[in-house]
Amino acid sequence: MHTLTHFRLCPHSRSIRLLLGEIALDVSLSEERPWEYRPEFLALNPAGDLPVLVIDRGPALCGAYSISEYIAEELRLHPTAGRPPPLFPGNREERAEVRRLVDWFHGKFAREVSRDLLEEKVYRGYRSGGAPDATILRAVRANLRYHMSYIGYLAHHRRWLAGDDMSFADLAAAAHLSAADYLGEVPWEDYEAAKQWYARVKSRPAFRPLLADRVSGTPAPLHYTNLDF
Repeated sequence: MHTLTHFRLCPHSRSIRLLLGEIALDVSLSEERPWEYRPEFLALNPAGDLPVLVIDRGPALCGAYSISEYIAEELRLHPTAGRPPPLFPGNREERAEVRRLVDWFHGKFAREVSRDLLEEKVYRGYRSGGAPDATILRAVRANLRYHMSYIGYLAHHRRWLAGDDMSFADLAAAAHLSAADYLGEVPWEDYEAAKQWYARVKSRPAFRPLLADRVSGTPAPLHYTNLDF
């Protein structure tokens, strides 16, 4: 069986868990604390980043980009019956838009929101137990509002974020928002279009394992598992 090394609130890991759920591929989960930089994990991925998918009798795929592209290529070469999986649908231009948005969320959103949010509200507690830096959190919350406006714009003008079909862009965006939502940081009441889009993704069966995640010492808000908020 394939093995996915992840951390339950890591958005990059969550996007791959969603992807695997959408294509109904069972994997064994191995949780890694990314702030520990264990030598054993660095031997698996010298960059120290999550997730890592070790293919049974195959390679170790490091990072959400390489994993998603590898799986998309496998599905192209070995298509399954029924509807195509939500990875990179459409023509060349449409696939380019999917990849642009994946880069937006796994790059820009991660740098401006997810990285510092997890550091201040989760990782810091495991390392030192100190209080979060209020200045950093204020900046993160301001950045998050910018991203919520953009998600709302896309959701208002398109059926899904990248176009007519659900894609890996939706999974990447939902992965980052779900981690922020677990930490009670998403101002859903101010972004109705984004909220309605997220509810559609959140209600999919692939999302259920994420809604069951819990982090010791950091309880989820009551609405986290509520499909209707």
